Amino acid sequence: MSRADLHTHTTASDGRHRPEEVVHMASEAGLAAVAVTDHDTTAGTAEALEAGKRYGIRVLPGVEISTSAESRDIHILGYGFSLEDPVFLQRLADLRQVRNRRNAEMIAKLNELGMAVTREEVERESSSSRRGDGSVGRPHMAEVLVRKGYVRDLREAFDRFLGETGAAYVNPERIRPEEAVRWIHEAGGAAVVAHPGLYRNDPLVLALLDSGADGLEAFHSDHDEEAQRHYERLARSRGKLATGGSDFHGTLGGVTFHGAVGHRTVDASVVDELLALAARRSD
Repeated sequence: MSRADLHTHTTASDGRHRPEEVVHMASEAGLAAVAVTDHDTTAGTAEALEAGKRYGIRVLPGVEISTSAESRDIHILGYGFSLEDPVFLQRLADLRQVRNRRNAEMIAKLNELGMAVTREEVERESSSSRRGDGSVGRPHMAEVLVRKGYVRDLREAFDRFLGETGAAYVNPERIRPEEAVRWIHEAGGAAVVAHPGLYRNDPLVLALLDSGADGLEAFHSDHDEEAQRHYERLARSRGKLATGGSDFHGTLGGVTFHGAVGHRTVDASVVDELLALAARRSD
């Protein structure tokens, strides 16, 4: 069966590889399709689509929207929306401003913990700063911490400082996940709840499916086989799609965050199912 990785990140947000490189990796991995789902931006889409033509691989434009519920980060993936919808693009721009404020607060906390990290250093780590409307995020902070010797690798940076239980973590007020689902639908797209295993909150996940989300990312690099089967059943129980992807961000110091391109996949027919849902939203 042909396979698709429906969750990857590029330098348009907090990945380490340009969109063209990520698409090339997907082609080299033998995938039939790949989705570029950068955080709160579609800045890498055009380059990814062009690369798809060169490498003979289907590219599905996407986005990963940052939201908050019950004091937790909740991410919603969008697929098949209009890339030229001005309202949706402005909404994403507004979300990037929230991310920028969060970054400043986290850097201040790192400073309080005795780590000399500046906003300028973090932005230099991100090639997204050259794209104009990309997103700078926690992986860029992690890269600075690794480079300056405060931690050994990206995983330690997140475990000790930048993850949800880390000493420098900040969770600013964001839109609720239901609102992100609505935004994606209004832009003619399909909405999927990302990596539910990270939330450990099945009632919340089911509530999102019942309130309109089109699918659940059952297959993810941070889900073991038992979790994948569980979330696939959860999606099917509500008549929703079970999607999946690696959540690839890149590799630093031998650590790949979260998994390599193609590490988690679904049958490529899921791409058509997502686009069919999106088409119905557009009608």
